[in-house]
Amino acid sequence: MQALNLALNGKVVDHIIPSFKKIDCFLKEWNIGVKDQRNLFLTIANVLKESKSSGKYSFKFLTKYLATFAGEDSYIISEAKEEAVRSVIEFVKAPDMFQCDLLDIPAVAQLEKDSKYALVYQLLKIFLTQKLDAYLEFQAANSTLMKSYGLVHEDCITKMRLISLVDLGSNESGQIPYALIKDTLRINDDEVELWVVKAITAKLMDCKMDQMNQVVIVSRCSERIFGLHQWLSLRSKLATWRGNVASLISTIKANKVVEEGLPAGQGTTIR
Repeated sequence: MQALNLALNGKVVDHIIPSFKKIDCFLKEWNIGVKDQRNLFLTIANVLKESKSSGKYSFKFLTKYLATFAGEDSYIISEAKEEAVRSVIEFVKAPDMFQCDLLDIPAVAQLEKDSKYALVYQLLKIFLTQKLDAYLEFQAANSTLMKSYGLVHEDCITKMRLISLVDLGSNESGQIPYALIKDTLRINDDEVELWVVKAITAKLMDCKMDQMNQVVIVSRCSERIFGLHQWLSLRSKLATWRGNVASLISTIKANKVVEEGLPAGQGTTIR
């Protein structure tokens, strides 16, 4: 902590940032208590923010700090209220962050019923579970609140459009009609493919555009949250893949038996 404060006051934090990658190893070696870990994570998050390093890196330690309040009583959790709000705003602002577990963290969940910060929690929920129309409705009713936190409406729209597009790609059919993208993202016909390309560039989805049939064929898309539903979906997919591999192995074995039973030169080629 002294080294961090010294680096921060001396404006030489770049020299100490590389050590943050080893912080988990340090914690095992030091065997310090939860309160000390909490203080350390928050200080590191502040150092990274002050140094204007990667927003994701600062956000990572901020969420580590908030996670240390799990299992504490409501009075102690309330100490993290301001940092919980900060984490929400940082996530919403970040143009390159589309997934987080903030909704599962008790220190953030407390905001839902807080008279002062309930709207901040509602905004987070929109960015993690809803589409563009919900955001536009929220912004129209709370534009002053948005500005007070330094949130730029145009940037939020861009992020929500990408998120909404990815959400459309998570349906079971794996296909998204151009018309649905146009309506959901509230864009013109000639902008549909542009936004699909933006989503691909951001590595939010892998897909192909079928211009003839006016559909986007999705092979993979990112999840905004990864909870029980996502785990069950993953288990189902893995079970399907396992069944397909088992079926393929059985087919190969069956063909091999047939091939070995035929006279020389009459084997079946397996392709």
